[in-house]
Amino acid sequence: MATVYEEQAKVFKAFCDETRLRILQLLRSGEKCACVLQEQLNLRQSGLSYHMKILVESGVVESRKEGKWTYYTISEKGSEYAATLLKRLTTPKAIAKGNKCCKTKPSNDNFKAEKHIEII
Repeated sequence: MATVYEEQAKVFKAFCDETRLRILQLLRSGEKCACVLQEQLNLRQSGLSYHMKILVESGVVESRKEGKWTYYTISEKGSEYAATLLKRLTTPKAIAKGNKCCKTKPSNDNFKAEKHIEII
């Protein structure tokens, strides 16, 4: 069973590669067949599959099969989740609720108590 942090890391893994960013740029104009992505990115089928697997597992990209080809599109729901997640994780002075023990710990222990903090 994946932890929350493992699931969140999948989202950011999707954005940390130049090829995957290029794929996302191409998908911004709409759904694309794998054959089009292969041609425009000059990738072999195995290379494209590797990157598309990561993008689909992140939830940022959706896929559908039609005949022998797979078509990809940016997921609106996944895109919103990624934006919200980035905002939540990078919001300074997040409000801790429901656990007063975090307020009494020294600041260097805050990361250990992170599982008690609900970021809103």
